[in-house]
Amino acid sequence: MDRTHVRSGPGKETNRKMVTLGLLAALFIGALDVTVVSTATPHMVEELSGLGMITWVFSIYTLTTCVATPIFGKLTDLYGRKSVFITGLIVFVLASVLCGMAESMTGLIWFRALQGIGAGALTPVTFTIIGDLYPGEQRGKMQGLFASVWSVAGLLGPLVGGYFVDYLSWRWIFYMNIPIGIVSLIMVFGFLHERFEKKRKRIDYAGAIAFTLGISAMLYALLSGGESLPWSSPVIWILFVVALAALLAFIAIEKRAEEPMIPLALFQSGVMNVSNLSGFLAFSISTGTTIYAPMWIQTLLGYTATKSGLMVMSMSLAWPIASNLAGKLMYRLGAKRFIVFGSLLVLLGSLWLMSLRIESPFWSITAILTVIGFGMGCLSTPQTVLIQSVVGWEMRGVATATNSLMRSLGQTVGVAIFGVLFNSHLIMHTKAELAGGMQAVFVAIFVIAMLNMIAVVFLPSARKIAELQKS
Repeated sequence: MDRTHVRSGPGKETNRKMVTLGLLAALFIGALDVTVVSTATPHMVEELSGLGMITWVFSIYTLTTCVATPIFGKLTDLYGRKSVFITGLIVFVLASVLCGMAESMTGLIWFRALQGIGAGALTPVTFTIIGDLYPGEQRGKMQGLFASVWSVAGLLGPLVGGYFVDYLSWRWIFYMNIPIGIVSLIMVFGFLHERFEKKRKRIDYAGAIAFTLGISAMLYALLSGGESLPWSSPVIWILFVVALAALLAFIAIEKRAEEPMIPLALFQSGVMNVSNLSGFLAFSISTGTTIYAPMWIQTLLGYTATKSGLMVMSMSLAWPIASNLAGKLMYRLGAKRFIVFGSLLVLLGSLWLMSLRIESPFWSITAILTVIGFGMGCLSTPQTVLIQSVVGWEMRGVATATNSLMRSLGQTVGVAIFGVLFNSHLIMHTKAELAGGMQAVFVAIFVIAMLNMIAVVFLPSARKIAELQKS
């Protein structure tokens, strides 16, 4: 089978420190972009109009990122990490410039779609390169560090966005990506050196088209249902039918493809299957918690958005702390132990969340979010390291990207399910109805946490995982 293999060295030596800093910079602007845009929403609407389309500024970015992620992941295995990463970074930065120059809401949405395509390369390819550069225990430490970037971006996003909006212009939330992106480009291009075995490659165009159609139709239905279109709309059902047909066709194509976009052999691995299922479930929990816990704090307890943000910050702080601990200790104590322990914390935090009442003290929500955030950090980093360890170099990119895709799908599907549950309780929008709707969401989060707990128990034993590890 024709493949291109990439390694760091010999010849010019890769400067791991410089490359790592460049990757951190790229991941930071990708993560920051997810949070900073929401701060500028009112000003965008005021200048560009198009209030009815504002949700698509966020939704289209999610859609194109999900579609692009596994495609870029496969391309890294075919053509090397460096070229794909640089291509994605250039697309992201150029799209950021276009977003900052947008003169209409329609234009901004199209440019955000392009930006999402670039973002589809930043996260999975960054984690793949780190998996290549750092072996064994070092890989765990670095993956924990890089996972922390998302939490730091979550903390800084509202502050950075608020500063630019108040003192400059909302357009600078996009322009600020230019200098950071250039620094990242110079560091990775100049200091990451790969050696290729040049061989013929076949791109799975049919698989990519079927996958793009299927995922796009499914995500469009999930993002539009209950918002721009009712769930009972024929359009929504047609989209789901198209998604199902396209994804079934995708599976059939992958069985025959010489270089499948997502090799079905990945799904013969128990580690991959459990990690992907857990990623899907766990990240739906984290998204639901970060949406509805602040709503509970503000609408039922009567606290300001600022105080609500400070309380939710506990989750953003606990997550990176746990990620770093897990990355440093997982090789001594066992990855499965950390994943099971983290899942147990998420389950206990979800149980506590489900028990909330209107009279519950405000500190209890901070404690709940801390427990869930710490649990998420304990389970997410070891899963990434395990996935990269049980596949060979030639499938590490697509394996990492597939896991990223499952996490993103979990967030999107979770938001859709939680929205249906919440809205089903609202008639007059009374305080009691709001409380009932959010409690229904919290019950669903607890059920998902139980399913996640059951799933991770089926991870292979530490001894079996050690036998499966290839690098």
